[in-house]
Amino acid sequence: MKDTAFTDHAAGDTAIFERRESEVRSYCRGFPAVFTRAQGSTLTDAEGREYTDFLAGCSSLNYGHNDPDMKAALLAHITDDGIAHALDMYSAEKAAFLETFERLILSPRGWDHRVMMTGPTGTNAVEAAIKLARKVTGRRNVVAFTNGFHGMTLGALALTGNASKRAGAGTELNGVTHMPYDGALGADVDTLEIVEAMIENGSSGVDKPAAFVVEPVQGEGGLNAASDAWLKGLDALAKKHGILMIVDDIQAGIGRAGGFFSIDGMGIEPDMVPLAKSLSGFGLPFAMLLVKPELDIWKPAEHNGTFRGNTHAFVTARVALEKFWSDDAFLTEVQEKGEHLEARLDRMRRLIPGARLKGRGMMRGIDVGDGELAEAICARCFEQGLIIETSGAEDEVVKVLAPLTTPMEQFDRGLDILEAAVREKTAKPMAAE
Repeated sequence: MKDTAFTDHAAGDTAIFERRESEVRSYCRGFPAVFTRAQGSTLTDAEGREYTDFLAGCSSLNYGHNDPDMKAALLAHITDDGIAHALDMYSAEKAAFLETFERLILSPRGWDHRVMMTGPTGTNAVEAAIKLARKVTGRRNVVAFTNGFHGMTLGALALTGNASKRAGAGTELNGVTHMPYDGALGADVDTLEIVEAMIENGSSGVDKPAAFVVEPVQGEGGLNAASDAWLKGLDALAKKHGILMIVDDIQAGIGRAGGFFSIDGMGIEPDMVPLAKSLSGFGLPFAMLLVKPELDIWKPAEHNGTFRGNTHAFVTARVALEKFWSDDAFLTEVQEKGEHLEARLDRMRRLIPGARLKGRGMMRGIDVGDGELAEAICARCFEQGLIIETSGAEDEVVKVLAPLTTPMEQFDRGLDILEAAVREKTAKPMAAE
């Protein structure tokens, strides 16, 4: 039987979305196409037009779309009537994932963290982290940082700095003290000294926190990247005062802005690490929280959820770990691409007076200083076949989140489209240097 619904969608008809889907929809407004296929770093729409993907599901597709090895393993699992849903019961797929994660990720770092399966979104992993921090310490206050983004459920939203997102709560967001992130008050101000002074001054009005919650690179906040020294100093301050260190690596982790973790090589061993986005490797919903064993004081089912642990994601995540993290080849390639991206973006930055290069690794962008200009650049990119978004408090940063597996030739084609859009919107022709 012919699938007429699919035929309508394949014709590029967006009427059903406009008629039936909530006004809260977002990305489709900037990328008004009906997508039907995806492979690697390429999306194809209903009209057969191909787009290079520099959004990658907001870093949920670090390994690209439909990796063939993950897909084969998943199809085999489904075809063999493998478990689809198991709550938090034991399964062979969960065991295989945990053993692989232990062998390739935890053990090489000397980490002994427990793995807590949370609901399938990053915000749930963050909620679990702050709930556990309060349970362990008996303290309520949590310190988060300016421009941070940690999720849209109420606890995680209280940690988030963005005013427009906070406004959607419709209620008080409390239990959190916001402190200035590295560089938030200008290059000449050591914000860590401010944090330390407020924590150590018994009359500062800041209750001793249960935890610091920090993104090493702030994805939605505008690609602000904390220095190694600042993060190490924050970790030392946490240890000095018995404050738990929670590193939110949901967007910056899994190769995007460092090693597997964005803090690799810094000598930091966080108390907790929320992970999600590219954790499944395949774009499947999957989140978890790494917890030091001595902090794992949950009672059974004290924090649960119907979809804690995604068995299909266990299958693809295990393949991703074995394929990309068994040796240093993938990470070396990603680091080389990151350096190439930095050089290309720096050339574009010089076309815009006052523009700044931001981020690190393969999580970089250009702060063009103006949300309207950034939006115009991204819109022109889409017209030319490149999907790329903005970030920052005023959407002033053009943000590159290309899949880490993007072939160099396609990577450069995408960057060429971006550079042409920058030149067009700033009246700098391609011939100019």
